[in-house]
Amino acid sequence: MKLSPKAKNAFMIGTLCSISYFAVYIARNILSAVTPQMVEVGYTEEYIGQISALFFVFYAVGQLINGVIGDRIHAKWMISMGLLGAGITNFVFSQISIFPGAAMIVYAMTGFFLSMIYGPMTKVVSENTEPLHATRCSLGYTFASFFGSPSAGLLASFLVWQSVFTVSSAVLVGMSLLGLTFFTIFERRGVVKYGQYKTEKKGLQNVKVLFRHQIVKFSLISILTGVVRTSVVFWLPTYITQYLGFSAKESAGIFTGATFVISLTTFIAVFIYERLGQDMNKTVLIMFISASLFFILTYLVSHPSLNIVFIVLAIMASNGAASMLWSRYCPSLRDTGMVSSATGFLDFLSYMSAATANLIFANAATAIGWGALILVWFALMLVGVIVSLPYGTLAKRFKKG
Repeated sequence: MKLSPKAKNAFMIGTLCSISYFAVYIARNILSAVTPQMVEVGYTEEYIGQISALFFVFYAVGQLINGVIGDRIHAKWMISMGLLGAGITNFVFSQISIFPGAAMIVYAMTGFFLSMIYGPMTKVVSENTEPLHATRCSLGYTFASFFGSPSAGLLASFLVWQSVFTVSSAVLVGMSLLGLTFFTIFERRGVVKYGQYKTEKKGLQNVKVLFRHQIVKFSLISILTGVVRTSVVFWLPTYITQYLGFSAKESAGIFTGATFVISLTTFIAVFIYERLGQDMNKTVLIMFISASLFFILTYLVSHPSLNIVFIVLAIMASNGAASMLWSRYCPSLRDTGMVSSATGFLDFLSYMSAATANLIFANAATAIGWGALILVWFALMLVGVIVSLPYGTLAKRFKKG
């Protein structure tokens, strides 16, 4: 079947963005994948937790800053500079990790550089494709983000941890050059254009526009799913090693397989979304209910293999709610002219919650045990259920009754 010109353009933009975001998520998951190796050679979980927490703080604040900048500067420059900067600092971290203070700052800067990518990327997709194509493009790079975790795990299965950082850095630098080249070509061919949608309001009026688009509800969803998709997944290799008793090498292999399955979440979520009549709110509610159920099963079932199955299903369900947020909700803000700013703000909330959770989880795993920590994750998903309830629909039915 021959693609229409609009569909062809969307495919080209979506492919470039997906490949770029794949490189980002390899880099984002490297520290998680190599944590068992680093612990074996003398680094502590607390130290690694502090590094990851600072990374997420810089990433979160960067999303807030770069999201606003991304509504003013062309995506080509934001994305290519972010990838290049992250490639450099990612490599430097692996070379100076024995110097805690310097290593933490350098790795934090990796987070800031990576935060330059998602908001501008979502904006360029939403402004240059039709709504249906924008959702499909968003699905592509959301899938790429989930697929980055098993790729990081695969590298950690075969290479020593410093080499994993080196490979990741090379991929980032390569994608920076590739992205700059192809975005330039797309601009010259008219595939990518900028400034097609502008904000109609100023100052606080912008906030009112976002309130009408359920920004409060989706801010809470961003916080809750951010803890699971970022922090829980980060500690998954350590959880598999310490709580389930596998070796560091076995943990890396299991993490690779588990996160590969998790990477399919986006397609499953969209399949359910379309079967529910493209009802985003109902899909999010079902995902949070499922995540709650699977986390409580993770707590109750101690058999290692079944435990892994249940925690993977719990993460997938939570990520299903996140998929609706990033693949459906954010692109729907195109007409507001604030796609990059709003996306950056939501990502800021997601990663600030993840940074806080990483600090807490690093100590909680020792202080209260992994079992109690699973109950904390279960409680977060219950909050998600409460947030996702259709209060407007229920209120209308109550009035009619």
